[in-house]
Amino acid sequence: PRRSTVRMYTVATDGTPAWHDAALVVREDLRPGDVIPGPAIIAEKNATTVVEPGWEARLTDLDHLVLDRRVPRAAQYAAGTTVDPVLLEVFNNLFMNIAEQMGLQLQNTAYSVNIKERLDFSCALFDAEGHLIANAPHMPVHLGSMGESIKTVIRENGATMQPGDVYVLNDPYHGGTHLPDITVITPVYIEGDARPTFYVGSRGHHADVGGTTPGSMPPFSTRIEEEGVQINNFKLVDRGRLREREILDLLASGEYPSRNPQQNLADLKAQIAANEKGVQELRKMVQQFSLPVVQAYMGHVQDNAEESVRRAITRLKDGAFTLPLDNGAQISVAVRVDAARRSAEIDFTGTSAQQTNNFNAPTAVCMAAVLYVFRSLVDDDIPLNAGCLKPLNVIIPPGSMLNPCPPASVVAGNVETSTCITNALLGALGVMAASQCTMNNFTFGNANYQYYETISGGSGAGGVFDDAGALVGGFAGTSVVQTHMTNSRLTDPEILEFRFPVRLDSYAIRAHSGGAGRWAGGNGGVRRIRFLEPMTASILSNGRHHGAFGMAGGKAGAPGINKVVRASGRAELLDHIGQAEMQPGDVFEIHTPGGGGFGAA
Repeated sequence: PRRSTVRMYTVATDGTPAWHDAALVVREDLRPGDVIPGPAIIAEKNATTVVEPGWEARLTDLDHLVLDRRVPRAAQYAAGTTVDPVLLEVFNNLFMNIAEQMGLQLQNTAYSVNIKERLDFSCALFDAEGHLIANAPHMPVHLGSMGESIKTVIRENGATMQPGDVYVLNDPYHGGTHLPDITVITPVYIEGDARPTFYVGSRGHHADVGGTTPGSMPPFSTRIEEEGVQINNFKLVDRGRLREREILDLLASGEYPSRNPQQNLADLKAQIAANEKGVQELRKMVQQFSLPVVQAYMGHVQDNAEESVRRAITRLKDGAFTLPLDNGAQISVAVRVDAARRSAEIDFTGTSAQQTNNFNAPTAVCMAAVLYVFRSLVDDDIPLNAGCLKPLNVIIPPGSMLNPCPPASVVAGNVETSTCITNALLGALGVMAASQCTMNNFTFGNANYQYYETISGGSGAGGVFDDAGALVGGFAGTSVVQTHMTNSRLTDPEILEFRFPVRLDSYAIRAHSGGAGRWAGGNGGVRRIRFLEPMTASILSNGRHHGAFGMAGGKAGAPGINKVVRASGRAELLDHIGQAEMQPGDVFEIHTPGGGGFGAA
């Protein structure tokens, strides 16, 4: 065939980019059996085929152009440790798949609507030091904070832990988030080792763990004892024996015991089963790949996450933001970027002091929000894991509402304050308007029934930026969606009405509640639940006094509204936190906030 030579910049066989003299070949001149070694460019009327160095192109009898590698691919390295990039992607997905299988096991075997239908749970894998390795796409606020629970169990049981042991905790001052979120932790022993090689954990939001109101989300709690039963490093299974009587006694203890310990026990058994699925799958992985390889890639996936976040940091600029809460407190955060070291300092100095209300957030919750935000800046499909935090130095002042001292109440910190931290960080980074700064925590119940749900609202609009940080586009917010730190479903109406004596009157988009802008914020929703027997209903929310902020000239979203409409037709407005005794025929109505707009309209 006719040939000429052109210069082509591409990767050489040793993996380094360089200029090459490449043959330029016309496709129509080729005949079956012709072989073109790389580097070469094969041109035809409607296509161009590049043959890289180390490859060759061959024209078959059917006039197909087939490319074959003739020189082995060069080994690639990361962080000073030999790592195969293809296997790295394989292990990323293998680790996440194990967590997903754990989640399916938990969903299928759980009893409560909270876990089985709303999917308010999370499962994850951890290394021998308790560092998060991989997770399923469950609840960000659970996943980013669960590592502290694992480290608590390691620290307090390292010398006595044995195969077959399982631990449980919910104490926010020892790695928990708030008391309804109960974490079950199982050490994983491989090949008869004396110490655990890995850990698996599952965290589920239990329908009730006691407290002053059914559903264990009391809006007016001022100390943690009023929020339910505290569990700190309790051995749930002792060398394969379930300590059923002991855990039931614990759930029935305290000033405000659990209202339904048997339901707690059923969900705890489901969490044990989910963890056992993770143990089995990890052992299968070790059997297939060998323990040294699995441990090495546990390190590699963290190194890869760290590198991905460092690349994202180079596109950021310094920024600061203060977000007001409905109760008068504020979240202040400053982000300082060190471009040379590809690292950032996240400083929460200026945040309000520890509160007498329950909007205090344990440090694990604050770290979960930071981890979520910086993971969300990475475009690559990587697991959310501990490596994402390595480039970050987080300053949380002691005695602040993000680093409270016992016995401060914290039930709203996990849900409400975490969403405020997330939006404040996004505001400081200048990348996105606020989504609803609340999860709209709605609980109701009596001695026989307890139920909890978070309710969707509007997400914020945002900008699209190039690698230099210039705005090149944007996106509108989404209407009636779970945003940021929550990722749960809403119970299907049929299940809600079958399991509880209520009726869902309506659930509709709240028109025009999203903030205006070049890209508009998403709309909130209006949810109306009618009660069929007497119950106590509570709302724990934010964003009722302040709308979700807009950005770059965009307008704020509409604040939310909480109210009770009595059977007589009389309406009673509630504040951002409130409680009402509901009678048959009464309706609890929740208008969720809209998201902020981005850019001037």
